[in-house]
Amino acid sequence: MILGDFGSDGEIFFEIDLITADDLELPVTAMLDTGFTELLAVNSQDLEALGWRFLRERPLKTAQGINTFRIYLGKVRIDGREFEIPVYGGEEITEILLGSQWLKIMRLVADMSADVLSLEIV
Repeated sequence: MILGDFGSDGEIFFEIDLITADDLELPVTAMLDTGFTELLAVNSQDLEALGWRFLRERPLKTAQGINTFRIYLGKVRIDGREFEIPVYGGEEITEILLGSQWLKIMRLVADMSADVLSLEIV
């Protein structure tokens, strides 16, 4: 189980590790975005520094309309487990985003009134 933090506007943040192509683990803070229906999104400039392999481009519907994202094969460590996943890269992404697909394999507990926030693999 990983513990998270609530942002000042109710955002949900968790610390995860991005694993570079050279197997260096970089701890980062990622925001859970249930409106993002994939697994992970990262700014394109940050993706280049990670050295992950480019797979393809894909159009995706966003709040701003249809945008084309570059998809990379990336590695992350969440709750002690390593995952090799498709990662969406875009210039307009300002936060590292965890998408709603994680909720298929993880249990989210969020109780803002009790300041309890956790994410656990089920």
